[in-house]
Order: sequence, then structure tokens, then C-alpha cells
Amino acid sequence: MELFARLRPSSPPDESVPLADLTENALAASPAASLAKVAKLVQPHLEEVETRIAQQAAAFDPAIEGYVVYAVGSRGKRLRPLLTLLAAGATGEINPGHIDLAVTVELIHIATLVHDDVMDEAERRRAQPTANARWGNSLSVLLGDCLFAHALTLSTNFENSNIGRAIARTAATVCSGEMIQTQRKFDLNLSVQDYLRIVQMKTGSLFAAAAELAAVISEANPDAIERFKNFGFQIGTAYQIYDDCVDLAGNEGTTGKTLGTDLRKGKFTLPVLIFLRSASEFERERCCQLVLEERVEEMIELLKNGANNGALNESIAAGSNLIRQAQGGLDGIGSNPYGEALFFLGDVLCEMFDQLRV
Repeated sequence: MELFARLRPSSPPDESVPLADLTENALAASPAASLAKVAKLVQPHLEEVETRIAQQAAAFDPAIEGYVVYAVGSRGKRLRPLLTLLAAGATGEINPGHIDLAVTVELIHIATLVHDDVMDEAERRRAQPTANARWGNSLSVLLGDCLFAHALTLSTNFENSNIGRAIARTAATVCSGEMIQTQRKFDLNLSVQDYLRIVQMKTGSLFAAAAELAAVISEANPDAIERFKNFGFQIGTAYQIYDDCVDLAGNEGTTGKTLGTDLRKGKFTLPVLIFLRSASEFERERCCQLVLEERVEEMIELLKNGANNGALNESIAAGSNLIRQAQGGLDGIGSNPYGEALFFLGDVLCEMFDQLRV
């Protein structure tokens, strides 16, 4: 299967590129520090995006404005805006259209998080209570709906109507992916390919839109647009694999969110599916029993200590290989600091994966 193919790491970027903060020594720091160094290249633009996101609350009725402020105010990694801005800089000059795109894709992402927390009954995200923990599921579902609707409203403001249509299609794909995942809960017939399709729909598609449409706004040539789309698609898919691994192997104090929710809700992610693929009948029955009884810690031990260095490590390797494929897809694109930063963003995500190895 292509995802699990072993790839040689891509060659390091040309040292003549003026991106001193992104040296090999810099990437030896913690992934969070390395990510901050990548983001530094577009920091003024990211701050503008952050300000614009906060300002969106004023577009809502005063009766619900406070809920929107709460939902958009817990600042995360902002990976989608970062990807948008780096792709913009790699294909031209960052302009107001790119800022608009970054705001829109992040609002779609925030809307999905509000809905995810309802589905998972999660109590914490980004080190604070979730919307559903504070106000209940009914209000939170409607809050997520409002954020989705507002993001789609913003997407109609682009002069190029194809951009708005692409954003709307992407939002529909994201929602469809979430529905299919919910439909397949506790499904022992779910395959790795089924899982990858779900991940590509619910996460890969939004990353792909961020990078592709940034290149469209820059009026890049069709080949470059397609390459950036593929880069975003692969990076986004890999990041969802990482997030699924964190749910099993992460630390709540570090991540600031409720973990173990996938297993408790019967969402079979890549580590579980890899384990089930080669498990004996006895191991499969034990796995099902542990999941049904919500004995998450015991299930995690099974995933860490199985054959082939454990299903968790195999999933980590799969995600890292996908990132290397994404980096390889940038070969032949004209080098500039923003393009090199995209490459290093992949390196940072690989380091995040490495921290989960057991």
C-alpha cells in the first residue's frame, strides 16, 4: 500500500536560502519552538488573521456574540492559516485575499471543533472547558452551525467566484467525512483504506483547499496550483493521523484537551485498525471487550506492545512517510523562503510524530 511505502527523506534545502531561523539546529528544539520559528516568517500576517478572526464575532447578533467570542478565542496552532500564508508567499506576494482565505478556512475548522466536542462529549480543549461543557450540546451544535454559515458567507466575498464555490464544496466534504466516521463507529469491518478516505475528507480536504486556493489567489500556473493542493492534502491527512495517535498516546496536561475520546466513542483510528488487521481471533475479541468496557488504558498498552514494534509506532511511521511524500511533491517549485518554510513545516510535523514513539 502506497501510504506505507518507505521513502528516502527529501534532500535538505539549499543552505543559500535566507532562512536562518530554520536550520537543522533550530529543528533540534521542541516541536512547539520549531513551529514558532516556521511561523515567524509570516508572523505579522498571522497576527492580522488573528485580529480578523476575533472581529468576526461582531457580525453576529449581540445575544450570541459572547458565545462566538468564546469559540474563536482559544488560540490553537493555526496550522491552516499558516499553510495558507506560506503557500501564498511561495507563489507570489501575500495580499488581502490570502488573509481573507486564512480567516475563512480557520472559521470552518473552528466550527468542526465545536461539533466534534459535542459528538465526543469532550470536556476540555486548548486547556479550557469546551462550549458543550459550559452550555450544553444543543446550544453548541447551533453555535457550530452559525460558525459554518458565517464562514460560507465570507467565502462569497471573493472576486473570483470559483474560490467561494471551492470553499463551499470543501465544507460539504468535511461534514460528509465526519458523518461517515460517525456512521462507521464500532465497525469491525472498517478497513485502513476506509479510514484513510474518512481522514482525507474531514481533514485533508481543508488543508488542500488552504494551499490550493492560496496559489489560485496568487494566479500561479496550473501545475503549481495542483502541487500545492496535493501538498496540503497529504500534510492534512498526516496531521489527522498524528491527532488520532495523540488521542491514544498523548498527555492531557500537554495537549490541553480531553484524550481517549476516539476509543470511548468507538472510532477506530489507524493504530486500532493496524492492530486488528494482524490480530488473532483472541486478540480481536479482547480488543472489542476493552473498547466496549471503555478500558482505554489497557487498550493503549495493546497498541504499543504488539507485533512489528506495535500498531502505534507503525501508524507514526505511516504518517511520517506521508509527510515525506508531500515534501517530495514540492521538488521543482521555485525556491524562496516561504517554499523552504513549507518544507520545514513538514519536518516539524515529523518531529511531533517522533515524540509519540514508544
